Amino acid sequence: MWQIGALKDTVAQWRDIDKKAADIQEVISIGLSEHDESLKGDVAQEIDRMITRFDEIEVQLMLDGPYDARDAILAFHAGAGGTESQDWAQMLMRMFLRWAERRKFQAEVLDVSPGDEAGIKSATIEIKGNFAFGSLKSEHGVHRLVRLSPFDADHARHTSFALVEVMPEAEVKTDLQISPEDIRVDTFRSSGPGGQHMQKTSSAVRITHIPSGLVVSCQSERSQHQNKESALRVLYARLLEVEIEKREAEQAKIKGKRIDAGWGNQIRSYVLHPYKMVKDHRTEHETSNTGAVLDGEIDEFINAYLRSKVGEEK
Repeated sequence: MWQIGALKDTVAQWRDIDKKAADIQEVISIGLSEHDESLKGDVAQEIDRMITRFDEIEVQLMLDGPYDARDAILAFHAGAGGTESQDWAQMLMRMFLRWAERRKFQAEVLDVSPGDEAGIKSATIEIKGNFAFGSLKSEHGVHRLVRLSPFDADHARHTSFALVEVMPEAEVKTDLQISPEDIRVDTFRSSGPGGQHMQKTSSAVRITHIPSGLVVSCQSERSQHQNKESALRVLYARLLEVEIEKREAEQAKIKGKRIDAGWGNQIRSYVLHPYKMVKDHRTEHETSNTGAVLDGEIDEFINAYLRSKVGEEK
């Protein structure tokens, strides 16, 4: 179904541009025939809007991967450093939720493991929207924060790390072959917030994929059924990610490429002290508007990454 929705949106975009282009041409014709100089400003504004739309479509045309049009599942993991890193992981989750809100995408928090004092130890969210995965795949990796600690009495400068995983939503019937016997479902009482109801009933769900050993748990919803559905979506996305990584590893052997992944390879630094700067270490794209970035304005980094990949052998 996501393929049909994506194609409909693409057709609608081109039809809208075609209509606007015809409108601009008509206004220009009227201005020329009536020698009306006052229309120049309106025409210039409309042309600027058209250029902006073309830039947006140019980026979308770069999203041609097999899973790019799909919804995305993001997992956040605080690095070593206790409260500092846990707070940073929560800041990152908020950044992506704000990004989704700006895009008018649907976002849902599937699971959260709260931090000891503040922030989160880990969390999983789902973002639904056309090309959500294609846009967000650039965000997969380790994110580094440098700031004066709000948790340190001496306000010393701290460096924190958090890992963001970005996975495409799986289409179970076409992407995976899973036997019901391969899945074990366990229920337990939620340990997170939610009041007496969650404490007294076994609404939390843990699902194990026996062949791979992958384990996913979810305890955010009051309903055991909702938690099971959410946990299955995350499990399927993780299994699909494993399959993708296997294929990429095989291609890397053939092409001689080296795949870099893991904690040793931070993709972006967010420096709040002694100066303000967000810098992507893959594209060298940077901005001093750290507040806007942390409030979800990350499209310039996404677009810079996509443009850097144009022409690469796939």
